[in-house]
Amino acid sequence: MLALRLARGSRPLVLLRRLSVTAAAAGTGFLLLSTLGHAAGHPSAADESLVRLLWCAAPLAATAQFAVSTARTDPAARLQRGMTAAGLGPLRLTLLATASTALTCFLGVALALLAFLRLRGDLGPGQLGRPSALGLDSDLLGTGHPVPLVGALLLLATVPLTAAAATAVSLRPRDEAGTPETDSRPRTAQPSGLPWGIALAAAGLAIEAYTSRGAHAPGGLLPLPGRLVGSPPGVLAGWALSTFGLVLAGPGLVHLCGRLLCAGRPGALRLLSGRVLQEESHRLGRPLGVLCAVASAAYAAVKVYEASPASPFGPLTAVGAAVVLACVTASALTAAVESRSARAHTTAALRRLGASASVLHRAAALRFLALVLVMAPLTWTVAEMATLPLVH
Repeated sequence: MLALRLARGSRPLVLLRRLSVTAAAAGTGFLLLSTLGHAAGHPSAADESLVRLLWCAAPLAATAQFAVSTARTDPAARLQRGMTAAGLGPLRLTLLATASTALTCFLGVALALLAFLRLRGDLGPGQLGRPSALGLDSDLLGTGHPVPLVGALLLLATVPLTAAAATAVSLRPRDEAGTPETDSRPRTAQPSGLPWGIALAAAGLAIEAYTSRGAHAPGGLLPLPGRLVGSPPGVLAGWALSTFGLVLAGPGLVHLCGRLLCAGRPGALRLLSGRVLQEESHRLGRPLGVLCAVASAAYAAVKVYEASPASPFGPLTAVGAAVVLACVTASALTAAVESRSARAHTTAALRRLGASASVLHRAAALRFLALVLVMAPLTWTVAEMATLPLVH
């Protein structure tokens, strides 16, 4: 009940973020249900249904990450004055944020279940109840074949449970020595994941180049949801390793951007921008790394599909790609908002010292430009190297 009251009294921007999480959960839930519908309509193609289910792990992980980012920036999850006296300590606030995340995702999967049943025609006839009205083939949803209700509920439960568990782990109370309130010095030390991330990305590209020679071998194809598009498992494993390397290297790359801005004889603007990037590298690095990894994979996938026009994107592939791209982009923007909120006291101190608003805006623009100049070429390079063995 407390989670419902806090959600009802939240500001419009906070409500918009929660509605976005609901939409992401609805898309992921619909993909899971379509997998179940395909399994019900094709009982002899159990392997293909399992592969479709495995492909749902990407939107599920993206939804969980977005839910965690939203919970971290939720004002209701922050320890305010008077909350401890009212019995809302760090542990109870974590439980409250976990319950709010689960409730938001539960609403999304409930909407997904209604849409799925409506498109299958299980809720009665009608124009909106036809899959063709949205460009979907009835075979993709298993129309005309009964879907086990228990299986559908179990699949849908993975979305709120995964998001709630990720939120609980991310917002769990930590030791006093590691809390931001007791840490008087900013964390400007360089993250240690940069060399490991580069090594993993290079290893992934090497694995892909080695296994891509059997890209068109019979039986070595991995279907995407909605269409039987050939992708060798070794190549997909190499992509996964490369993207994981980008995620791991994200904090180190952001810290590197800050160091480059502070190199030489920096002025006040460069020094301010560089120091902020170094201090916020731990907070901004992982979401930006995920965004770069997804952008690299999306670019590589589009290029591969352009080389094979006979294998177009399927509708469920488009839904999954839209969910992943929207979630990782929103997570990066939410991390930027969280970073801005964490620097509120520093920004206020700079304003009291005479820094104008235009100087702060130019510093923010310089940080953004530095990130783009470092991350965009790296993302493009990884994507190009990943597609070279497949399109030639």
